[in-house]
Amino acid sequence: MLKKLDELRQFLPKTAKPIRLVLAASHDAHSIGAVVRAAEEGVIEPLFVGDKEKTVGLADVMQLSLKKFQFIDEQDAEQAVIKAVKLIHEKKAEVLMKGKIGTSIMLKAVLNKEYGLRTGKLLSHFALFEVETYHKLIGVTDVAMNIAPNLDEKIAILNNAVGIFNKLNIQEPKVAVLGAVEQVNTSMNATLDAALLSKMNQRGQIRNCLIDGPLAFDNAISAESARHKEIKSEVAGDTDLLLMPDIEVGNVLYKSLVFFAKAKVASMIVGATVPIVLTSRSDSEQAKFDSILLAAASAS
Repeated sequence: MLKKLDELRQFLPKTAKPIRLVLAASHDAHSIGAVVRAAEEGVIEPLFVGDKEKTVGLADVMQLSLKKFQFIDEQDAEQAVIKAVKLIHEKKAEVLMKGKIGTSIMLKAVLNKEYGLRTGKLLSHFALFEVETYHKLIGVTDVAMNIAPNLDEKIAILNNAVGIFNKLNIQEPKVAVLGAVEQVNTSMNATLDAALLSKMNQRGQIRNCLIDGPLAFDNAISAESARHKEIKSEVAGDTDLLLMPDIEVGNVLYKSLVFFAKAKVASMIVGATVPIVLTSRSDSEQAKFDSILLAAASAS
C-alpha cells in the first residue's frame, strides 16, 4: 500500500541512465524548477525545447543553471511542441511534459496522425493524491480531458487508470464509481453507469480491479459513513480510485483537495504512447515534480 508520493521512486525504471523527459515550450518557471530538481535527483535526464533566452533568464532568476542540459532553441512555442512530440515519436525520449503552452495546442501535436503519439486508446487525465486524512494514496479520474464521458468512454478511462495502478504493483485497485447517491436512480445517469460498470466488473468484462458503485463521495472514502448507511462493500472506505461522473465534478474535487485539504498531487495524461506530464496552471512546483515522478515511474 502506497501512502506517500515519494514512494513512487521505488518504481523508477532500473536502467543505466534515467529516462529522458522532453519539456516542450520550456519557458515556465515552475516547470523549470521541477525538471531541474528531478534531474539533480536522478529521476530523469531532461531535454529543453523552447525559447532558450527566456528559459535561461527564468532559471537565472531562480538561481538555477541549465548549462549541463541539452537544449533545442525554438522561439515559437507551437513549433517547440511539435519538435518535442517528434522526438518522442522517434523514440528519443520516454516522457513528454507541457511547459508554457495551451493544452489544446499540446494535444493537437500529440494527436497528429503523421508524427503524433496515438495508440488507438482514449486519452484521459489521471491524478494521484496524497491526502493527510486518508490512509493511502488515492487516484482521481478524469478531471481535465473528457467532459461528459459516456459508458464506453468511462470504461476506457477506467482501464487507463487501472493500468497505472497495476504498474505501481497494485494488482486489483478498488474503484468507486461516484454519484450523488449510493442507490440507482433512473433520473441520474451517473448512477446507471455506475451500476453497469460494477456488473461488468463482476462478469469479467472489466478486469484487474474491483469496482463498486454508485457510491457517494462520503461512503467511498469513509468506512464509518458506509457502515452508518448500511452499505456492504469491499470498496467503500478503502477506495484506491475515484471515477468521476463528469469533468465539472472532477475539477472541483481536484482543486478542493489541493486548496482546502492541502493535498499533494501528481497528475498526467495517459493513453498515448508515453506518459504526458500535463498539470494545471495553478499547480505548484512541487506538484509538477511529483507529476514527473509519477510519469517516470509509470513509463514502460
